[in-house]
Amino acid sequence: MATTFKTFLNNDITSTKTLLHEAIPITGAIASGTYNKGGATTDTYGGTNIKNYAAGMFQSVYDYPYLSSSANHIFDLTVGYPSGSVLSGTAATTVQQAKKINLYNQMAQVLVGYDSTGSIRDFDEDGNIVAGGKKLKECVFINFARLLTKDEIKKGSFTLKIGTGSYATPFEDGSGGDGILTIKDSNAANNYRVNSPAGEYAILSATAGYNKEFSVAPACGLIFYQAGIAVLSSSIFQSGTHAAGVPTGRGILSSSDVPYTSTNAYFTASLTGSAISASCNYFRNRLYDISFNNTTELNSTIHFCRVNHNDFNYSSNPTYLSASKIRVKNNPKDAPISYFTTVGLYSSDNELLAVAKLSEPLKKDPTNEMTVRVRLDY
Repeated sequence: MATTFKTFLNNDITSTKTLLHEAIPITGAIASGTYNKGGATTDTYGGTNIKNYAAGMFQSVYDYPYLSSSANHIFDLTVGYPSGSVLSGTAATTVQQAKKINLYNQMAQVLVGYDSTGSIRDFDEDGNIVAGGKKLKECVFINFARLLTKDEIKKGSFTLKIGTGSYATPFEDGSGGDGILTIKDSNAANNYRVNSPAGEYAILSATAGYNKEFSVAPACGLIFYQAGIAVLSSSIFQSGTHAAGVPTGRGILSSSDVPYTSTNAYFTASLTGSAISASCNYFRNRLYDISFNNTTELNSTIHFCRVNHNDFNYSSNPTYLSASKIRVKNNPKDAPISYFTTVGLYSSDNELLAVAKLSEPLKKDPTNEMTVRVRLDY
């Protein structure tokens, strides 16, 4: 008769990892709050699914009126710039300047980290921090809820469409044409950065706008996959003519590297002249939609329970015997038979750790062998 327990060997256990993806669409109607404006509103620009806080440092967006028990938090929105920004002025002329600087520094120290001198790094446009280059200093931050991103955002799946027109007609180019700018993390699955303390990230680029493709997709932000945070340069609303032919006054990036002038269109002035909540309102009013795939990392340990021909042909269940005779045997010379329905995984000191149930009883006798595959997911 076989022993009650059977020890696993090294080749009886293996580990696997499976990535599960789910498509996440966020429509502009939800983000702007327009879908429920029929009821009470929390502010001039948003419905009851938009929540502002007394601290005034960020704004939360829900998929339903946030006072409802069925509401789900979608993302937080805020803006900021460092003290080295050209927008940085005196506190008397800039609304909530200290908070905007603190917010930028907070995001930068978490997502970009510190340099060798202990100073907080600025966000880098191409991710090559050592080489220097252009920095993203005036930014919009979208912090997605863990409910949506799960373990991380799938690389190469992020798309954001935003209107860069006037506040009254954000999705038009001023002449009735399409004013929607499409921003993606194109080819990020093969071209992402790992020099962030928050994990992996990639460059966001404008791939299309004003019914045309960019000949060279201009960089306009960063997407941090594990953190679930998108950093957008406010230059997506900047005036000027891009080399690809975007009309003057409606373009994403100026042909020069000078980031801001007095002629900048629509949004960047709100970074200094408006409260953070108002800047968030302006941004949400332009948001056409956001879509990405999230990722759930499913780790598994697979145990191959190998039952040899002479293993477990008897049962230790008291009902297996009747008057000291095996119930399933009519003749003493018959081979023993057992039926098993459950596999138990035990620790080294024989404490039960996990139980696997079979869909139907399996017959076991000395004439057959089998392998039961037990998978533990975590």
